[in-house]
Amino acid sequence: MSSSVPPTPTTAAASARPHFTPLVCIVDFHHARGPEVEKWFGAQPEGFDPAVEYDWGLLPFMALSDGAHALTEDFSYFTLLKPGEDAEAGTSLFGISCTRQMDASLLLNRPAEVTRSTVQKAVVVIADSPQYFGMLRERLSVVTKAWFAQREFTDVEILKRFQESLADEKERGMMNEDEDRDQYLGLSLREMVREFKWQTLVLLKCCLLQPKMLFFGTRCERLCLTQFSLVSLIPGLLRNLQDSAGPELNNYEKNLQQPTSLRTSDRNSLLAYMGLPLQIFPKGSLYGPYTPLQQLDILADFGTKSYIVGSTNSLLLQQKDRYSDILINLDEGTINITSTSLKAALQLSTPDRRWIDFITQNVNETWDEANPGRPKTMGYVGSEEFIRVQFEEYLLSLISSVKYHNHLAKHANNPKMLLPYIDGDPSTDFGSDFIEAWSKTENYRIWNSHTDSHLFDIVEPKHPCAGGLTIEDVQRRITQQVQELHWDERFTQGKEAIGRNLAAGKEKASTIFNKLYADMEALREAQRKKAEEARNEQEKAASQQQPENRGVSPDSAASKSTQQSQPAAQSVGSKAGAFVNSWATWAGEKRRKAWGGGGSTPPTPTTTSPPESSNGGGGGGGWASGWVKNKNRQSQMSTTSATSADGMLERDTKSEARNSAYSRIPEEKQPLAAAGNRGSVAGSSISGESLLESPVAKRYPIRPLSQDSTISEGRESTALDSVVSSSTSAPDDAKQEAAVVNGTEPLAVKVDRKEDGSDVDDEAQKTPLPARVAADEATKAQSAWER
Repeated sequence: MSSSVPPTPTTAAASARPHFTPLVCIVDFHHARGPEVEKWFGAQPEGFDPAVEYDWGLLPFMALSDGAHALTEDFSYFTLLKPGEDAEAGTSLFGISCTRQMDASLLLNRPAEVTRSTVQKAVVVIADSPQYFGMLRERLSVVTKAWFAQREFTDVEILKRFQESLADEKERGMMNEDEDRDQYLGLSLREMVREFKWQTLVLLKCCLLQPKMLFFGTRCERLCLTQFSLVSLIPGLLRNLQDSAGPELNNYEKNLQQPTSLRTSDRNSLLAYMGLPLQIFPKGSLYGPYTPLQQLDILADFGTKSYIVGSTNSLLLQQKDRYSDILINLDEGTINITSTSLKAALQLSTPDRRWIDFITQNVNETWDEANPGRPKTMGYVGSEEFIRVQFEEYLLSLISSVKYHNHLAKHANNPKMLLPYIDGDPSTDFGSDFIEAWSKTENYRIWNSHTDSHLFDIVEPKHPCAGGLTIEDVQRRITQQVQELHWDERFTQGKEAIGRNLAAGKEKASTIFNKLYADMEALREAQRKKAEEARNEQEKAASQQQPENRGVSPDSAASKSTQQSQPAAQSVGSKAGAFVNSWATWAGEKRRKAWGGGGSTPPTPTTTSPPESSNGGGGGGGWASGWVKNKNRQSQMSTTSATSADGMLERDTKSEARNSAYSRIPEEKQPLAAAGNRGSVAGSSISGESLLESPVAKRYPIRPLSQDSTISEGRESTALDSVVSSSTSAPDDAKQEAAVVNGTEPLAVKVDRKEDGSDVDDEAQKTPLPARVAADEATKAQSAWER
């Protein structure tokens, strides 16, 4: 091999490129005229205006991008066409602008043309190669910020010195275009691979097919850097973009020479011998990282066959079918291929997918959120250099396999021309549709015509990840698909949402239960207080009634309480009881007569009243005792009240009378008499109401005794017989009868007896019919008891 540096496409193109000194200018946004160039620095001769001389009328619109007013600082990257002069051919220039804005009230000297509340300006640097932009971007940002900090835009000394420093570096060769400085552009390939994953390879193969590619994004700097990252994946292309500013430029192909020698130790020599870079911007192509709407007429021109452009204006999205074959929306992270033929050609093969998945996995495993451009392991795997080397290897394998594919097609009938260590056609691993589509492009034609036909002897014609589908590929594919679904993030978000909902529900339920418990406790306390108040009132009422009832029997107290609660019923019962007791007294006398009792004691008129206790003795017959057991308490209480109101005899007098009467009864008849005493009417065991409702009373209606009715009895009268004389005088008798009827006085009955104690002869005729019936019933009861 020759020791001299072989001619390469890079050096040939570089020798043909004219010398260009970097320029600096100020672009101002005028409220009436819009964006315009305000001042130039470095233009020679003095007073020379490149925008006018080179027809850069769109320069202000490229420097001030759409939407830059919404940001404090933004950067724009664009291309400018420099027309040819005399013997010099036209070429492409590249511009970078830094846009800032500030409040107009902060200006020290506010010009009269500043009528808006903010001032927006851009500082632009124009160079002949974009490979310096990585370093230039940081310097431009510092200079622009310092210029705005002066608050005096008429002082441009800092911008003048900045341009002089750039020109000095250019003269001293510090910006040597032959130096490989692709990686210093500040373009993060790691971010691009992480964002697009396997579609990164789709975009690279799409560039080789030279379609109309349109990038869209609201952030201008991110939009431009993504395109530069994609272009930089083709080795050496950033140093050979001299024809990218206009579709009529074709300087690269005119100055390109086929290499005749190779130095394997020199990377640039190897790349040049293999035909790199692949010129994807030949004649008829355009590259515009930021393209304003005013440049759409160039995109629609007939001479523009392909392009890669970017826009921040959403109006292009409405006409994507007209201006693009593939649309890359950076805001949404989507790729939309509108051309069906392009979509079929960009389908990745199994080796392609395996290869790009390997790179994506390394980037994800070494990703560092704090510093996306550097692996967290600080190692080589997953770094920017690692990604560039992988893509470089892929492209070398591609062009080598395609050369072998052409070799197989040319010597299909000569098996001796085949390589023994290569099975079949290795180009199929890259996709047959893609190889066919690529072979029809301009960059393929230029590459194939300026390279050796046996490149496969230098680089093995084999895909870096050749082979059929394996289980590992399936597992890797499933893993990546699961990662793309972001299930872990969704589960985490769902878990957090469920946790928040459960916490909120628990809090609400706790609040509800606490409120319910508090209400229940309040209700319980209210009931307790109410019951306590009622109990206190009862105790107070009982304590007030206790002195009044002191010395009175329980039955009397009950009778008094009942009388207070039911005055009407007690009044009626008292009257009826007093009326009926007179009949009961007479019936008792007749019963004793029927049993043969008697005495020698002369009758003594006495006014009697029933005892206050239901357990006291008194007159009455056995027939009445049966009724006593079946009567209700109310009747008993009524009778007791009535007798209490009428007055009572002293207890000792009643006791003596009861004992004397009991002693006069024959011994065999004393049990019946005792039974009669326990159920006597006089003893308040039978009320007047009960007697009126008896079968006898219903069968034989009771009528009151007449004033002439008398009962004579020869035996000695006792307290239980209650024999009282009745007066016959008209006025007194009328008062006495009224008193008896009203229940205020007991009914007095006059009984006549003979001297020997026997009854008078006309006693039966004077005795009323109910009395006789009562006597008969008493006799029957005695007979039944004796049996």
